Amino acid sequence: MSSELIPLVATIIALGVAAQVLADRLQVPSVLFFVVAGIVVGPEVLGVVTLDALGGAETLSGIVGLSVAIIVFEGAFHLKLSKLREAPGAAVRLTTIGAAISLLGTALAVRLFLDARWDMAFLVGSLLVATGPTVITPILDIVPVRNRVGAALETEGVVNDVTAAILAVVVFRVVNNPGFTTAQVVEDFTVRLGVGVLFGLLVAAAVWYLLDHVDLSRGNAPQNARLVVLAGALVAYGGADFMRTEAGIAAVATAGMVLGNADLPYEEEIEAFKGDVTLVVLSFVFIALAALLSFENLLALGVGGLAVVAVVALLVRPLGVLLSTRGDRYTLAERTFMSAVGPRGIIPASVATLFAVELQGNGMEPAADLLVGVVFLVILLTVVFEGGFARHIAEALEVIPMRVIIVGGGTVGRALAERLEDRGENVVLVESDAQMVERARNEGFTVHHGDGTDTEELRSAGAENARIVVAATGDDDVNLLVAQLADSKFDADTIIARANNPDNVDAFEDLGVRTVSSSMATAWGIDNLIERPALANWMTEIGRAGDVQEVEVTSEDIIGKTVDELDEELPNGAIIALVGRDGDNQVPTGDFTLQRGDHLTFLGRKDAVRDALEWCHPHD
Repeated sequence: MSSELIPLVATIIALGVAAQVLADRLQVPSVLFFVVAGIVVGPEVLGVVTLDALGGAETLSGIVGLSVAIIVFEGAFHLKLSKLREAPGAAVRLTTIGAAISLLGTALAVRLFLDARWDMAFLVGSLLVATGPTVITPILDIVPVRNRVGAALETEGVVNDVTAAILAVVVFRVVNNPGFTTAQVVEDFTVRLGVGVLFGLLVAAAVWYLLDHVDLSRGNAPQNARLVVLAGALVAYGGADFMRTEAGIAAVATAGMVLGNADLPYEEEIEAFKGDVTLVVLSFVFIALAALLSFENLLALGVGGLAVVAVVALLVRPLGVLLSTRGDRYTLAERTFMSAVGPRGIIPASVATLFAVELQGNGMEPAADLLVGVVFLVILLTVVFEGGFARHIAEALEVIPMRVIIVGGGTVGRALAERLEDRGENVVLVESDAQMVERARNEGFTVHHGDGTDTEELRSAGAENARIVVAATGDDDVNLLVAQLADSKFDADTIIARANNPDNVDAFEDLGVRTVSSSMATAWGIDNLIERPALANWMTEIGRAGDVQEVEVTSEDIIGKTVDELDEELPNGAIIALVGRDGDNQVPTGDFTLQRGDHLTFLGRKDAVRDALEWCHPHD
């Protein structure tokens, strides 16, 4: 058996790595390729991977259990408090209101369309509460939405993974023990959760003490730290599960969340190592489980199964998201995107497989087939359609904004961030002062806590994907260094520095840094209020009712036209204020003929200016 198992495991892992590389190259979530690879090598196609080849149901259950522990620990480790602060209201509601709607809505659909018993319907519903970081993170890697949108989806994925696993364990106990009273269910849930949380806290405390107070090894401390954390995750799962069956999920989730926010030494090395281990485990488990997928079970669900998927994806998910994100600073397009992207992942697949094995052992084959069939059908279709088309959905909804990095979370930085965000741009403030960070976050801004003069901190804030970097601190030396770092290390289209001392403006510009003088900007503002009060008042409202935007002409529809001809086709409420060509800006005459590459400055109502921009420079 071992001689057959080793090459089989090696093949599965190799397929997983290949799927990940291919997914990165094609910018498609890797889970899609895991599922396809599993089906190809499974009994339905090549027949290479079978339950017997994997050592039977008992061996597979053990492998899947430990794998789930590592995956849950990895996800919980990344659930940072700083991430929660980026979208606190939406995250809490998605993991409470949204989860409850998902549970009830899915259970009702399974009961209605598949005529399942209520306990089985709720078992399926509890598992499909989970979206999970294993499917959400790959999507966010290729769809750079606004930070608060990503934060809400990531937090929902991590928390609901754990919620679904624990909730499903309790419901499964009811399925196996139909005579359980409500009090017994509550007691069972409380005990298992309590045992898991307690054991997780104890393991987290032991790991933290070892890493923070014990000299693990002068030469190999980072390596030993990685191994200690991995061992801690496995001990938390195994120990809690030994003390109380199926309490291990709560234990690894607790240990992961505590250690992830404990400021551990060698944290970057630990995260990188855990990520690699989790990728290998995820590849193996997802492909192995997909290989065991039975088309016969899926086809047996018929139209009812498709109806369940449709209700989950097109009704339950949007309802949960729209109710959970109301009142927050999300646009309708962002809420629609969040509604359309909720694929299910490894936790429902893994736990459903474990439960199915036990149900089959108890002589409940029809229940096992229903559970695996519905869960895998939802996973398969949501991964293919929601994961595979996530970027197309985002582009159609126009929820991929440009990223703007503003170093300096003071009055100037926050005021600029507010204006840019009102125009729908993805702004990240970088601030080193903890009190300023807290204030900016309380005002609803996305803030990276770190030193903006450090290249790695800028990279962590997303400078590699930024089109604009603004140095807006009250220290000219800091602003100059930030601007030079952004220019030399990152490929930003626009880099602007604030000069607090007007004597520094010439020195900044001599170094190639575009500069705005604080004192001169103030003087211009006062002069405008004196000489041009109406214009000054209107300019103050830019980004709210009115707007001024510049765009490069790329549309073939307007190249070669005169300004008079263009004015006849412009949206009502927008006018051409300036035309720039070869560095020369002028107020155009009516017979001025437009060329490719000209820069038009539009002035007018916010919506009209947006329409004019799209017309002159349409998205690809």
